Amino acid sequence: MAENIKQTVEARAQELLEPIVAGEGLELLEVEFIREREGWILRLFIDKPGGRVGLDECSQVSRAVDTVLDVEDIVPHEYSLEVSSPGVNRPLRKPVHFERVKGQTVKVKTFGPIGEPPRKNFTGTLTEVAADAIAVDVEGAGSFRISFKDIAKANLEFEF
Repeated sequence: MAENIKQTVEARAQELLEPIVAGEGLELLEVEFIREREGWILRLFIDKPGGRVGLDECSQVSRAVDTVLDVEDIVPHEYSLEVSSPGVNRPLRKPVHFERVKGQTVKVKTFGPIGEPPRKNFTGTLTEVAADAIAVDVEGAGSFRISFKDIAKANLEFEF
């Protein structure tokens, strides 16, 4: 039940808030609805094409989406709203996100095992981005073509 509400809230928030965030000249990368010690949190990760997200952008988006969240009442109970920058290990969702980090190290988790030998976790260099799939070169294991529909989660792996 809780997983269902979580997914419903995340999907509905993404759908509702994406155009509002875009209207502020920013991009809504990801929506997370999670329970932490302090209670439920609706966390929005935003990005600024060609720039960095700062505190000003976060407050601007928070103000812009606040009313819509109140009016639409998509969260069935009390929660806190957090607006954040994606950080160094930024989530990758859409082909355009992958395109921006081509040639860099990514970490991809798939819904089920794929490839030979079958595996669900792929960390390596993003070598190709196509309309329906990506290619990740995993050191010592070769190149894997991963279809977008198989990707459960992906992010940029920041190397220090």
